Parts: sequence; C-alpha cells; structure tokens
Amino acid sequence: MKQALWYLIKVAVLVAVALWLIDHDGAVVITWQGYIVNTSVAVLVFGIVAAALILALAVRLWRGLVHLPRTVGEWRRSSRRERGYQALTQGMVALAAGDPSAARKHAREADQLLRDPPLSLLLSAQAAQLAGDDPAAQSYFTRMLAEPETEFLGVRGLLSQAVKAGRRVEALELARRAHGLRPQAPWVLTTLFELEARAGHWQAAETVLHQALRAGVVAAAEGRQRRAVLLLAQSWEAESQGRWDEAWTHAAAAHDLAPGSVPAAARLAAIAPRIDKVRAAVKAVERTWRTDPHPALAEAYQALGGGIDAPAQVKRMQRLAALAADSVEGLVAVARAALTAGQVALAEDSLKRAVNMAPTRRLYHALAAVMDARHDAVAAADYRTQAAGAAPDPVWVCGSCGTVAPDWRPLCGHCGGFDTVEWRLPDAQAGASLIASPVPMAELQPVSAA
Repeated sequence: MKQALWYLIKVAVLVAVALWLIDHDGAVVITWQGYIVNTSVAVLVFGIVAAALILALAVRLWRGLVHLPRTVGEWRRSSRRERGYQALTQGMVALAAGDPSAARKHAREADQLLRDPPLSLLLSAQAAQLAGDDPAAQSYFTRMLAEPETEFLGVRGLLSQAVKAGRRVEALELARRAHGLRPQAPWVLTTLFELEARAGHWQAAETVLHQALRAGVVAAAEGRQRRAVLLLAQSWEAESQGRWDEAWTHAAAAHDLAPGSVPAAARLAAIAPRIDKVRAAVKAVERTWRTDPHPALAEAYQALGGGIDAPAQVKRMQRLAALAADSVEGLVAVARAALTAGQVALAEDSLKRAVNMAPTRRLYHALAAVMDARHDAVAAADYRTQAAGAAPDPVWVCGSCGTVAPDWRPLCGHCGGFDTVEWRLPDAQAGASLIASPVPMAELQPVSAA
C-alpha cells in the first residue's frame, strides 16, 4: 500500500512539473560549433530527461553483460543446490519407506550436486544401515567424526552399531565421547548409565544417574529404584572383598530408598549375622513383609532365628505371617517351620488353606511332603499328580530375555540387563523346564509324625 501511494505521488509531481513548464514556456537558443538550436524550455527538459534515461539503460545493459558469467554461474549453483536438496528429501523419503537402494541412489546424487559431505554422509550411512551393510555404515559414520557439525551424529551411529554387535567396551567408550559432546542429551545419559551399569562400574553409573535426575531425564521414583539397585550391587562387591560393614551400609541405604524392595531386605538379613545386626535386619524384613510377603523374606527371617529351637521358630513364623494376614506366603512359612518342628497337623492345615487361595505346583508338592511325613503314600502320590497340572509359581525372571534366575541379582546372568530380574510367572518354555526341577517346598525334609 505504501509503495503504491509513493508511486502515485511521484507521478503527480512529474505531471505537475510538466504542466508548469507548459504554462511557463520560454525560448532556449544553443550555439555550439557553428550550430544554432532553437527550442523551448519544456522540450529541452524532456530531452535531458530522455537522454538520462537512455544513458541509465545503457549502463545497466553494460553491467549486465559484464556480470553475465557470474550471474549464470550463480543460477547454475542455485539450480544444483535445489536439485541436491530435492535428492536429499527423496532419499529421506526412501529411508522412511524402507527402500535402501533408492536411498543410496539419492544420496550419491545429493553428494554430486551439493558437494557437501556432512549432508550426504548421514543419508548414505542410514541407507547402509537400512540395507544391513554394517561395514559401509561404519565407514560413513567414521568419516562423519572429522566434521564438527556431524561428529555427534557419527558417534551416535557408531555407538548404535557397537551396541547391536555386542561390543560393550567400544560402546562404553563411544557413549563417554557422546557425553563429552552433549552432556545433557537424554539418550546419551540413559545409554551411558546402562553401559556403565552393565560393566559393573557402579559409582560411575551412580554419577550419571544423578546427572539424569537433575536433567529431568529420569523420574524421581525411578531414580530411587535405580540407585537402590546400584547400592545393592556395591553391597555385594564389598562383601566379596570381606568389607562387611561397608556391605551393610550400602544395603541399609538401599532399604531406606526402597523399603518395599525384597532384595534389599534379604540382603540385610544375609549380612546381619556377620556384624551383629540381627535385630536391625529383623525389623527390615518385617517392614518389607508388610507390603510384599515374599518367600525369600520368609527364608531370611527363619535364618535370622537360627539359634532357637524348632517350636520357638514356629511361633516366630506365625508372628511374621500375622504382619500380612491371610497371605499365601505367610501360611507357607508357618507350614515350613511346623513341618520341621514335627507339627504335621499345623503344617497340613496351613498348606490346605494356602492351596485354597492359590493352587500352584509348589503348594501341592509341599502337601505331598506333609503326606510323606504322615506315611500316607496314596495321598502323597495324589498331590504330586495334581501338582503336574497345577498353575506354575512365580520365580525370578529377566524381563528382558526371559531367562529364569535362581535368585535376584542387579544384572541378568544371561543378557547382562541392569535391574531386569523380576518376580513373576515364567514364560511358557521356561515354566516347562521348571516342572522337572526341584521346587523349594519339595526340599522340606519330612519327619516322623509324633
């Protein structure tokens, strides 16, 4: 709008000047080299204006001719860039469509047109990855390390390849390099934590975890859980070196962070007799039992009372069971202690109540053990038959690879996953293998009925 108004003003001024010259016309005589020119003022002015316009057009034409090669070169470069970026776009579309051959073709075209290795290298590397050509992808990612603007992307590509190939030492070095380049990147923090933990570098993993918490990458609850697991790992490490007080300190800190953690409470119970901390361990087990009555806690609690006689042990297990009323594991814990004490009737009653609540293989095998104590071979055989078709019991299973573990550990013994071992029903194949293996309650030693 402003430009149009300005144009109208200029036209109006020119018209006004022209009208003024026409109304105030005069004569002009020019004598030059024997020539005499008679004209009016208006004609002279218009002639000068026309000459100026012609001169300006001539100058512009001359400049255009002089700069023509450069203009043509810029046009060609602009055209190449446009076609190069179009090739890059088509290459990305081909990657998204899962067409590695087309992606590679467009990557080569973009490289020829743009002459910009960082852009085309990324497309070429991703195309090679999609095609499964790991050596080519590694070559492209390695070349990207030389350019500051693509170094981080190159490190990430090489890191993903190292993780995929199981080269953990190389992956850890690359993750640390990525952390140096982008210390706040969420995927860098999570990847570095996982690799440090898998390598057993517990303190380094804890440092990275603190950074992830400050950056908001890990939620507070998840951070407490992970730190508790790291502390338990350090507790095992200290125990292996005979540093029992330090092992207790780490386990106690883990229990404070995660009071509902069965492994933390069980860890305290295992260490307590070594450093005269039985009473504190008993309190820790009872605290966790209230929220999660678990067979590992029942075994730990029974072991903490190892210096008392069998009838007193039964009373202890009854007190523990009362902390989580009507729990299956409480009934099983009482039955175990009762059978050891020769109180077969109490053991049978507790197990029958437990079976009514959760008819699983372990409980039927336990009832068979009680029948053996009663010397009732027929009933024992019947319970074992029912066990074969009963539901499986929860076990420690790696949530990442599905491997059944004999007990909880910070790292899966099969895949090395950190904090992946959980208490749940096994997978179908794993569960089938467990049927043929001894179950915990079947290991109860039958005693003669009183």
